[in-house]
Amino acid sequence: MSTESPLKILIVDDEPLARDRLRALLSDLSVQLPAAAVVGEAANGLQALDFLRNHPVDVVLADIRMPSMDGIELATHLGRLEKPPAVIFTTAYDNYAVQAFDLNAVDYLLKPVRAQRLLAALQKVPVQHPDATLLAGIGQEMRGGGRTHLSCHERGRLLLVPVGEILYFKADLKYVMARTAEREYLFDEALTHLETEFADRFMRLHRAVLVAKTALAGFEKAAGDDAEAYGWALLRGIPEKLPVSRRQWAPAKALIRNS
Repeated sequence: MSTESPLKILIVDDEPLARDRLRALLSDLSVQLPAAAVVGEAANGLQALDFLRNHPVDVVLADIRMPSMDGIELATHLGRLEKPPAVIFTTAYDNYAVQAFDLNAVDYLLKPVRAQRLLAALQKVPVQHPDATLLAGIGQEMRGGGRTHLSCHERGRLLLVPVGEILYFKADLKYVMARTAEREYLFDEALTHLETEFADRFMRLHRAVLVAKTALAGFEKAAGDDAEAYGWALLRGIPEKLPVSRRQWAPAKALIRNS
């Protein structure tokens, strides 16, 4: 990295004192990094992504454990940006960050962060962005569940969709369509990966369909000449029906009976 080029930095940490410390360290490094500038702060991943919609940066210094959206999930969404910033984790939890760093894609700094270690990390920018699939797996292990949001591009914008609002996923050629009560979204995701990541929330109805377990309202048998499905699932809040395969018919009905 050339110190002649501007280096815009976003600090993401839920602890104000930790953000203040990073600002102070960067101030101390002003001789070695004269063009580096902190252009913003955020207390979690959601705030960071909101800031980045209008303020692109070169580097994100991100804590790992934060409320609403942690640093690992933030990194997966950053990887979908047209020009993703480099991510440097600043964390007390090296057992997770080390796994991501095995790709030599991001750096991580253990708290309390030291000035020379921060300088060494920033001097490696730019770096290849971390693999989003690996980071999603690490994040699932860390938080005990899948991502809180999914991201997609629409008209040049990065959209975040809360997983809790998604009623079903349906495979659509090389994309996956997700339906909320309000509208549809297209994601560049694999249905099998979504099924594994969100196994507690969604179940498979058909080779091309996953449904939120809480969205199921009932079932009806398909007509005898219906080649698309053995039966149909009725959903809460929307009139659409989802196809159910013969194999999944009994497990799906059992879920309704036991809920």
